Amino acid sequence: MFPVWRYHPFFTNTDLPVEAADITHRQHAIIETVFAGLIDGPMAHIPSGHFAANSTWVLCAAISPNLLRATGVLAGDRHTRARGSTLRRKIVDVPARLPRPQRRPVLHLPTH
Repeated sequence: MFPVWRYHPFFTNTDLPVEAADITHRQHAIIETVFAGLIDGPMAHIPSGHFAANSTWVLCAAISPNLLRATGVLAGDRHTRARGSTLRRKIVDVPARLPRPQRRPVLHLPTH
């Protein structure tokens, strides 16, 4: 219905040329996406009022985007560019049952 335009304005107070300013702008957008994923995920639940516990939690939170990205790449094409919340919902938070018939654990995963 409407033509698709691949142009967008950006404003800056630097003296960089347009191409360099555009690259800087796009790099900041990538970092903001990573920060949004951290704030929506592990950083939403800083566990304690103790510095050591919080520093350990932040260290694990810094590792988690890389692990989620690697998991998405290994999971297949539709998860390669997915956000962290989507990967947690579709891959990590899979409902399963762990019954112990004859005292041996058996993992029952969903069929879909």
